[in-house]
Amino acid sequence: MFYRLMKMIVGPVLRLFFRPWVEGQEHIPDRGPAILASNHLSFSDSFFLPVVVPRRITFLAKSDYFTGRGVKGRLTAAFFKGVGQLPVDRSGGRASEAALNAGLKVLREDHLFGIYPEGTRSPDGRLYRGKTGIARLALESGAPVIPVAMIDTEKIQPPGKIVPKVMRVGIRIGEPLDFSRYEGMEDDRFILRAITDEIIYALMELSGQEYVDMYAADAKKRIDEARKQAAAKAAETADPDAASGTNDDSGGLGRPAG
Repeated sequence: MFYRLMKMIVGPVLRLFFRPWVEGQEHIPDRGPAILASNHLSFSDSFFLPVVVPRRITFLAKSDYFTGRGVKGRLTAAFFKGVGQLPVDRSGGRASEAALNAGLKVLREDHLFGIYPEGTRSPDGRLYRGKTGIARLALESGAPVIPVAMIDTEKIQPPGKIVPKVMRVGIRIGEPLDFSRYEGMEDDRFILRAITDEIIYALMELSGQEYVDMYAADAKKRIDEARKQAAAKAAETADPDAASGTNDDSGGLGRPAG
């Protein structure tokens, strides 16, 4: 109910300002389960795709969106629950198993399930290595995987930006991928990796993104560390005395005279 209401309210606004174009919509089945595997460039990805797909799509969303405190936190949690988002703990282990089970439940009810194989948003617009949870989901559910490429959404709302830039975005939907040939092999890590890589390759072909053979989460850590080191170096260059612990106002005690 709330999902339809949100589409009626948010959909026209997004269409008016961002005029999303879509290719390959005929690849979305009219009925039955399917996994929509999308690249992830922006927070807004989970809003644009449901706008152009008539059927309801259930996505996994990080659990932080459901645990906020205060009025804002409760409103955010209510919104994400209302639009069909399922909370997921990205810490791995049992949390990953819970996410898998949630996805299987959606698919066994013959619904569409949206997932971002990279696990998190791309930090720089490139396409990163996929996590194998999507492969297990495909094999255990038997549902086809439909690759979906979001185009230019990172330009309207880069990470850290709240107010989006008004510009046109696109969605390119590829042909369904069938992995039934691997039925019963969901415990083979080499098969899971092969399936995941095939999905990521399809996304690369659709999106035109440069591929990076590392996880996006690790790339984010490297970028954050590089920024910290650059900031520290800039501070040291601007004030070398402060960086070395000396002070010109120490009455001549900070450095030897002469």
